[in-house]
Amino acid sequence: MSNPYAATLPASPDLAQQRKRAKDFLKSVRAGDAAALARLRYNHPRFATAPESDLRAAKLHDAQWAIAREYGFSSWIKLKTHIDEVSGATRRPYRAFDTDLEYYRGRAEGMVRTAAAGERNTLRLVREFHPRYAQASDAEIRANLTQEDAELVHAREHGFETWSELEARVEALKAEPSIEPFRLAFDAIQAKDDAKLAAVLKQHPWLAKASGTNGNHLLHFAVNHDNPSLVGVLLEAGADPDAANDKGATPLTQAAYGGKVGAIALLLAEGASVDAEAYGDGGTPLAFALYWGHREAADMLAEIAIAPRNLRTAAGLGRVDVMAEFFDGAGQLKPEAGFHREFHRPHTGFPFWQPGNDRQEIIDEALNYAARSGRLEAMAFLLARGANLDSIPYQATPLTQATLNGQLEAIAWLLDHGADINKKSGYGEPRGATPLHFAAAWNGRLEAAKLLVARGADLTIRDDSYNAPPSGWANHFGNKDIETFLFEAASAKGL
Repeated sequence: MSNPYAATLPASPDLAQQRKRAKDFLKSVRAGDAAALARLRYNHPRFATAPESDLRAAKLHDAQWAIAREYGFSSWIKLKTHIDEVSGATRRPYRAFDTDLEYYRGRAEGMVRTAAAGERNTLRLVREFHPRYAQASDAEIRANLTQEDAELVHAREHGFETWSELEARVEALKAEPSIEPFRLAFDAIQAKDDAKLAAVLKQHPWLAKASGTNGNHLLHFAVNHDNPSLVGVLLEAGADPDAANDKGATPLTQAAYGGKVGAIALLLAEGASVDAEAYGDGGTPLAFALYWGHREAADMLAEIAIAPRNLRTAAGLGRVDVMAEFFDGAGQLKPEAGFHREFHRPHTGFPFWQPGNDRQEIIDEALNYAARSGRLEAMAFLLARGANLDSIPYQATPLTQATLNGQLEAIAWLLDHGADINKKSGYGEPRGATPLHFAAAWNGRLEAAKLLVARGADLTIRDDSYNAPPSGWANHFGNKDIETFLFEAASAKGL
């Protein structure tokens, strides 16, 4: 569910006014005001299940952090930085470095979609860079933003007055990439050439803190390679480990997205925040790691903090002790179990969803997260409390999630406890497909496919999006080993 205390930052915010708000809020908390206590409990993961005495002992920085989150920022410093930028004090144009104009059009298309879904960072950018929407409400932006509007926003983010000016710059860059130092540094990162990267940074030291399209810094790109040398060169040059892009994602978020444990270790050693949020309330680096079932990365992040501290996070970590915190003595689910679940997708390739506060949905989503990471004890804990093994709280069933991540023990456990082996669900764009379809998709999960077939998966069911059987998916995704296995299995059954 979205933040019930969400607020819209004024178009011309005043930092002194926000400091006063935080001080007034803290006074109310310390006085034991019920509404203020509820606000702090919701907006500060450290206080989600804490006793009232801990809340009333909160400090000013805790109140400031909660205020920032109500505006959609991951920290007070991010709010302060934004206020400085919109006042003209520190805003630096993004560097256009990609030589394909369609890339920028695609970014604009994504902005239209995320604006329609009400993504708060997107709405803020539209107000900041499009004069017609400077004073517009969220509803007006969501209903009216066009592709042309979004293109103008992107052009102005890059320091150009019009889309045509950005287009001209991209054409010039295509002819001669060396005119943009950010491109040179980006190419060095893609080539994993730390010596070349160091040379470019020495010549252009400002690059360490520069932003490219979508607000991504060079450090965002470097962590994708999990290369200590590349990351180290940038950190030594002064790159900010907490630099956030337009969606709020930091380099730590990006590293968690890819399960890059080496990069995660380096960033944590530099003090990178585990509380930064992207793609909505609750979208911490830990949430991204859990979304993709990166167990080692998730465990590393959780050693610093379980953030956000809710039922699905605890389930994804397999922390039954923490899961128990969210049920009262009568076995009823506490409200805190469903806090900070607005984050539900890692990018706009997945459809929009609005999480609710229904008990069954919260428990079923937690089961889904446990299945992604193969946390069998957490799955048993949730089943005993009414979780539905065939539920689809967002897109995929628990069995599909376990299959996608190759969690063989979780697949077997779910089937042993009655999960429907042929239950259709979706994942991103594909809809109405069985777990066996997804075993054949993308990178392929041959062992999962073998297990599903051995347990009786139907080889002939066709999906709803492409009208193809699992073998057709294996062929499409180039998974020849799975395709061969499925054809042999079908032949053995006389199909």
